[in-house]
Amino acid sequence: MESTSLPKKPHAVCIPLPFQSHINAMLKLAKLLYLRGFHVTFVNTEFNHRKVLNTRGPDSLNGLPDFRFETIPDGLPPCDINATQEIVPLCMAAKNNFLDPFRKLIDKLNRESSNSSTSRVTCLVADAILAFPLEVAEELGIPGVVLLTMNAAFMMMVLHCQHLIENGVIPLKDRSNLSKDSWNTPIDLIPGVRDIRLKDLPTAFLTEDNPSEHFGVTQLRTISKASAIIIHTFDALESEVLEAMKSHLLPPVYAIGPLQLLLQEISKNQYLNSVGFNFWKEDEECLNWLDSKQPNSVIYINFGSLAAMTSEKFIELAWGVANSKHPFLWIIRPNLVIGEAAIMPIEFIKETADRGMISGWCPQEQVLCHSSIGGFLTHSGWNSIMDTICGGVPIISWPFFGDQQANCRYSCTHWGIGIEMDHDFKRDEVEGLVRKLMEGEKAKELKKKATEWKVSAEESIKPGGSSYKNLDRIVEVLIEKTVH
Repeated sequence: MESTSLPKKPHAVCIPLPFQSHINAMLKLAKLLYLRGFHVTFVNTEFNHRKVLNTRGPDSLNGLPDFRFETIPDGLPPCDINATQEIVPLCMAAKNNFLDPFRKLIDKLNRESSNSSTSRVTCLVADAILAFPLEVAEELGIPGVVLLTMNAAFMMMVLHCQHLIENGVIPLKDRSNLSKDSWNTPIDLIPGVRDIRLKDLPTAFLTEDNPSEHFGVTQLRTISKASAIIIHTFDALESEVLEAMKSHLLPPVYAIGPLQLLLQEISKNQYLNSVGFNFWKEDEECLNWLDSKQPNSVIYINFGSLAAMTSEKFIELAWGVANSKHPFLWIIRPNLVIGEAAIMPIEFIKETADRGMISGWCPQEQVLCHSSIGGFLTHSGWNSIMDTICGGVPIISWPFFGDQQANCRYSCTHWGIGIEMDHDFKRDEVEGLVRKLMEGEKAKELKKKATEWKVSAEESIKPGGSSYKNLDRIVEVLIEKTVH
C-alpha cells in the first residue's frame, strides 16, 4: 500500500555551463549529492553528450542506479563531433536557447515519476553562470542553488562591475595605448579583494565597451534568486572574500572544496569514481612514464580545454622548456595552436627525446598528485588551481582570459605558490622561470607554501572541516521543501 511504501529520494537536477571545466566541477558535486542520498539527473547538451560517448564509449554513462544523464539541444548549427564549439556562440545559446528545452525536460521527468520509483524533481543545482534554471526553480516552487566553478574573488569582482564603472575604472578608454604602469594600477574598490591590479580584473571588464552587459555579468546578477550559493573553494583559502560577502544582500554562501578531495573522503563506490565527462580520451600511459622519474623532477604543462596560443608563442615556449633541461610532461590537445596543428620542430623532438613526454590529454588530478611532479606550467583556470593545491605543486602562471588573471594574482601574491609569466615572453625567460620553479631557494619556498595549502585543503574536507560541514548544510537547503 502507498502508506507503507518507502519514501522516494529527493531528486536533484544538475545543469552545468556546457564547457569542460564547468562540467567536471558540477559532476563532482552531483556525485556528492548522490552519496548523500539524492536521485541525480545530470543535464548536458546533446553535442557534448555525443562527444563524450564518442571518446569514452557507449557504456561510459550507464549502469549507476538513481544517477542518470539527460540532454537538451543547444540550438546551434551542427558541427563535427571532433570540433570544439566556440565560446561566444555557445554562451549566447545557453542564454537564448536552453530555457524551453530545459522546462520540457523537467516536465518529462515529473511525468515519468508517477510511474516509477523516482520522485518528482525536488531541487535544481545550476552553474552560477546560467540564469534560466533559477527561473524554472521559482516557477516550480522548489529550491534552486548555484555552483560557482570559479573563485570567490572573481564573483566579488563581477558583482562590483557597476561600482567600477561608476568610479571610472572601466570601460577602458584606449586599450591599445595603455602603458605597463597603467596595467599595474592598484584596484582597491572591491570589498574583501585586495592587492589586485587593473590587469587582474576579469578580461571582459578590460575588453568590452559595455562590460555590464557581458554574458557572465548579466547571468551572475540573478544569483539573488538562489536558495544558496556554492563556491568551489574552501574557507581558509579565501577567508577575506568570503567574510566580505556576508555584508552583501546575497543568499547564504557555502565554500565546498576542493570537490575532488571531498569526493575521495566520502566515496568508496568504484563505479561512481570512474564516471567522467572528458571530451578527449585520457592517456594513462603518462602515469607509467612518471613512475620512471625522480621525485619532484618533472614539470607538467597543460593549458586546459579552451586556451589557445599563436604558433610563435608555441615554439618559444617549447624551446624555453627544452633549454631548461628539466623532464617534462606536456599536454598538447588538437586545438592548442590558433589556426593550425600544434607540430613540434624535429630538432625539439630530438633534443628532448630522453626527458620529455607529449600527450593529447591526461588524468590531471592523478598527474598532479604524482610524486615525480615538481611544478606546473598552467593557464590558471580555477579547476587547475584547485588540482595543483590538492597535489601541493607550485606553478608558473600564464593566464589567458576570464578569471585566469585573478587566479594568477592570488596564486602568486596571496598564496605564494606561483610565479607569473609575462605574455611577451621569449624562450630565455621561459627557461629561467622553469629553473626558478624547479631548483634553488625560490623553488623550496614555493614548494613549502604549496604543501601548506595542500594540508589546509585536506583539513577542510575531513569530518568537522569547513567544506565537509558546508556540504551538510547544502543538503539541508536542498531538502527543506522536499515532499515525498
